[in-house]
Amino acid sequence: MPLLNDDFIQTSHAGSLPRTPELIAANEAREFADDGFTLVSTPEFEQQLAGAVDDVVARQAAAGISQPNDGEFGKAMTSAVDYGAWWSYSFQRVAGLTLTDENIFSQQPVRSSPGDVRLTSFPDRRDWVRFHDAYTDPTSGISTGSGATAFPSTTGPLRYVGHEQVTSDASNLRRALDAAGIADGFLTALSPGSGARVANHHYATDEEHVWAWAEVLREEYRAIIDAGLILQIDDPSIAENWDQISPEPSVDDYRAFTRIRVEALNHAIRGLPEDRIRFHLCWGSWHGPHTTDIELKHIVDLMLDINAGGYSFEAGNVRHEHEWTVWGDVVVPDGKVLIPGVVSHATNVVEHPDLVAQRIGRFAEAVGRERVIASTDCGLGGRIHPQIAWAKLETLSEGARRASQQLWG
Repeated sequence: MPLLNDDFIQTSHAGSLPRTPELIAANEAREFADDGFTLVSTPEFEQQLAGAVDDVVARQAAAGISQPNDGEFGKAMTSAVDYGAWWSYSFQRVAGLTLTDENIFSQQPVRSSPGDVRLTSFPDRRDWVRFHDAYTDPTSGISTGSGATAFPSTTGPLRYVGHEQVTSDASNLRRALDAAGIADGFLTALSPGSGARVANHHYATDEEHVWAWAEVLREEYRAIIDAGLILQIDDPSIAENWDQISPEPSVDDYRAFTRIRVEALNHAIRGLPEDRIRFHLCWGSWHGPHTTDIELKHIVDLMLDINAGGYSFEAGNVRHEHEWTVWGDVVVPDGKVLIPGVVSHATNVVEHPDLVAQRIGRFAEAVGRERVIASTDCGLGGRIHPQIAWAKLETLSEGARRASQQLWG
């Protein structure tokens, strides 16, 4: 991923964009394979998907997004609200997974102890427990919607089988970029640490499970880069796992737990060009209180240890905006860029362009104007209304334009 031009702030986003009603309906109409969670494709569906990608790339270009993607349209959603498509798509592409009676939503709570950090079930997350009434109230606005598939468990040796799907994603995006006259775009892919959060009934240890996912996902990473596209690795687990450990661990124990995931990811991207890799971190995109989020200062060095050329992270919502000050004390390695969220997925309020410009300016002052790409906190698709999502991308672009004027004169 090249550094910025010397006269303006580039713009991008975290990945997911709102699916059209037609694409949602087409995904909902697809049948499942015999395993109960693999969605069967047809030539008619693939044709419809390709057209939708053409349209979403053209729309990003019109909105002023300089590093667009395919909206993650190749990652199936069957409802307008779906917070998990960035993850559940991988179930279609990995052998060794099976639907079982226990998954991360139905399993019994797990307790950790000093020196023995383990993830508990999703309903047992500390924020979800503390605000149980709000999380279970359908009028609270916290609902994470419904997923396109059930969550399987690892029941056998993992093996990548998604070659056809990732090739389709890459060719759809490349064609759409060429039609829009845009040189570069990115595709998102799951991280090993996030993949390994499915229940493990095969590997002897949690660490073995993580490393198995690393070997599997390396094939997807290589396919994206070999197609001439930028690879974005989605890994909310680096930050979000903190809330999924009960009771709250020590920071040292958590860092040791996370270090394994960082090393596994670096193994998966070994030998791949860093300047073609972006890494995305967030604290979970649901619209909850997030009072149990770990502070960025405790994990920022771990994130920077990941061998990527750019780092995408939440910096625009009310729980994490103040953490821009962390970058005044952090040395960002030469050749790296920051991709901070300067508009948020977590509110229906559309940010003012001047606020966006101010947020961009903070990071430009901290690390240099040529090392900042303006982005969103997390994916907008499946989280806010499409009309609002596109308005946020427009204000992002306008804020970047105003920041460029201020920074370059």
